[in-house]
Amino acid sequence: MVLICCRNCKIRHFQFLYLTNIFHHFLLIYNFSVSNSLSFNYTSFNYADNNITYERAFVADQVIKLAGDKQAKASLGRATYFQPVQLYHKETGKLTDFTTHFSFVIDSDGRGAYGDGLAFFLAPQGTRLNPNITKGGSMGLTLDDQQVNPTGDPFVAVEFDIYNNTWDPPHEHVGIDVNSMRSVANVSWLCNIKQGKKNDAWISYDSSAKNLSVVFTGFRNNVTVEQYLSYQVDLSIHLPEKVTIGFTAATGNATAIHSIYSWDFSSSLEVVSNNVPGEDEGPPQGSPNRSSKGKVGLGVGLGVGGFVLVCGFVLVGFGMWKRKRDKEDHIFDKHMDDEFQRGTGMPKKFTYKELACATSNFKDEEKLGQGGFGGVYKGFLRDLDSYVAVKRVSKDSTQGIKEYASEIKIISRLRHKNLVQLIGWCHERKELLLVYEFMPNGSLDSHLFKAKNLLIWKVRYKIAQGLASALLYLHEEWEQCVVHRDIKSSNIMLDSNFNAKLGDFGLARFVDHTKGSQTTVLAGTMGYMAPEMVTMGKASKESDMYSFGVVALEIACGRKPINTSAPEDEVMMVEWVWELYGIGKVLEAVDQRLGGVFDEKEMERLMIVGLWCAHPDHNLRPSIRQVIQVLNFEAPLPILPLNMPVPTYLTPPRNRPSSKEVSVGNASFECSSSQLQNSSSSYNTNSSQFTQSSPGYSPSKTLLYTH
Repeated sequence: MVLICCRNCKIRHFQFLYLTNIFHHFLLIYNFSVSNSLSFNYTSFNYADNNITYERAFVADQVIKLAGDKQAKASLGRATYFQPVQLYHKETGKLTDFTTHFSFVIDSDGRGAYGDGLAFFLAPQGTRLNPNITKGGSMGLTLDDQQVNPTGDPFVAVEFDIYNNTWDPPHEHVGIDVNSMRSVANVSWLCNIKQGKKNDAWISYDSSAKNLSVVFTGFRNNVTVEQYLSYQVDLSIHLPEKVTIGFTAATGNATAIHSIYSWDFSSSLEVVSNNVPGEDEGPPQGSPNRSSKGKVGLGVGLGVGGFVLVCGFVLVGFGMWKRKRDKEDHIFDKHMDDEFQRGTGMPKKFTYKELACATSNFKDEEKLGQGGFGGVYKGFLRDLDSYVAVKRVSKDSTQGIKEYASEIKIISRLRHKNLVQLIGWCHERKELLLVYEFMPNGSLDSHLFKAKNLLIWKVRYKIAQGLASALLYLHEEWEQCVVHRDIKSSNIMLDSNFNAKLGDFGLARFVDHTKGSQTTVLAGTMGYMAPEMVTMGKASKESDMYSFGVVALEIACGRKPINTSAPEDEVMMVEWVWELYGIGKVLEAVDQRLGGVFDEKEMERLMIVGLWCAHPDHNLRPSIRQVIQVLNFEAPLPILPLNMPVPTYLTPPRNRPSSKEVSVGNASFECSSSQLQNSSSSYNTNSSQFTQSSPGYSPSKTLLYTH
């Protein structure tokens, strides 16, 4: 018995030394690829959540109160996320892209005098609220009387300023601040502080263009409108590598309640480090004496011994952690398997090893693109003898598992020639992977906005018709209505024959044909979201139709729905095209790169159908079946109002219902019948009112123009 124990001890001892040696070499030679992305999503807040640091701010009714008491003058508060954002990599100079969205309210409780505003900011990691700040004009970012030339920590902020200080423009405004409360760019904000209406803001940074852009909501004639602002700034010049992000707000003698209702954030930065420890260390200078040699030897001995001891603890800890992780993974995998096996006709389940091998271990060279929830890689599966696209859900995405499960359960049950086919899935090691058929011609947006070769008109029109066919299947032909919720050009894939295939069902929802709509959390992409989605969170066939209309106009115009570099009257595509339609010059918006080679009657139909679908009033948009009839020249064109109308919604209730999924608005919002009658009496957009148009076609022999 003793001999056996001793033998086991010796074996374990040699195993330990062997593993320690391997671990040492591993540290020396391994090239680390580090993901420095950050992603989170809060639809409500809890004061006990340690991931958000509150300084003079607090949580009430699941809402962050920054400058909280309307009766308290000189109120100040800040809320920041505990984890810093890696803004850039100093060695490579690579900057991150990021986007954030938040819903907020500034409420003066009916009073006309109010102040001062709130800001979303980026500042050096660990930045704290300075207790010496007492004035509202600084919004908690600078010391008193240093608002214009501060000496404290640098910052970049987007401010929603409701008080006219001496350095401010003479109106409520949204501004971009760089190390000063005097904004480097600003625009008048159509806010409604007296009624305390909820606003939404989307802030994004394009690292390649070094462009910081803001899309935010305001109110004109009690109707929600979208506004925009952008500024070109190299954040790496003004801020350190790692920054703290969050909100700050303040009041002075004039007060208001500043509240944050929801907040999501996503950044993407991957850096590769292949430094070998000790690689740059040269030999010591000179010849040390024996004493110094002894000291060096003693230091080396202690260092090696300490290293071995640390490795031992690391290996033991690693073993315990691995056993725990394997158990958790087994429970997770079993839960997911049980969830998917409830469905019928499910695609194949792959192993992680199979997909890692197919994509060369997810090499960057195989990366096809980056989506909202992770990267997509090209792979080759030997068993199927075909190329595939593998979507790898980001581990940093808090919404990843939900969208992963939703996508499998929905798209696996759908079969249509204009939908991307899901081949299989994998969930091992807490990795979430989806396998799709490979689309050799990529996404539609890559051809409209990025490619040197432009799609000819014949192919563009076919793509619009294919997308319409996919929506007809989802909305009317399948057993349940499927609301996609994220129709955009980057989610429309093109096969080898440039046939359109709609993909990315991570946000899709089943809706009964009789129900029509569903109130959800705000989801989608700015520029493609219908007004009722932004204001009320209503997802429906009509909101999908709005997105279809935007894509139709993109196909015709060859531009994105929001282009901040365009002239002021052309920034918002739908408004610009509608204005041209009103003066009888809609074809002036046609993509100039087509060189005038297109069928005018088809172009006119696609553009007017696009405007019809993008009608601000969801009750006056067409069904997808009506769209197909018009595009196929089976029905005449609709008559639209010459001026783009605005929707009128009932004012939302001040107190929101609590639920597991906090909605953007309350489900009881509807257009009043009298408002709809008034809005529809002056123009005709229903299916019975059309102008006559005859079909016409232009022959074409090739699929692409060379630009």
